[in-house]
Amino acid sequence: MISKIKLFFSEAKQEFKHVNWPTRQEAIRLTGIVIGISLGLAIFLGVFDTIFRFVLESLINS
Repeated sequence: MISKIKLFFSEAKQEFKHVNWPTRQEAIRLTGIVIGISLGLAIFLGVFDTIFRFVLESLINS
């Protein structure tokens, strides 16, 4: 059992050497893109939620 665990970590270490890691600038740029899209989507959904709430409240109170 222990030999299988050692083999697993040995193979995992070898695989990490094959990974093409992004540069610091790429990581920062892509993180900014993800944050921007998330904020844009949150604003979009918030606006439509407010509109739908207003419409439903108007229909219920009529």
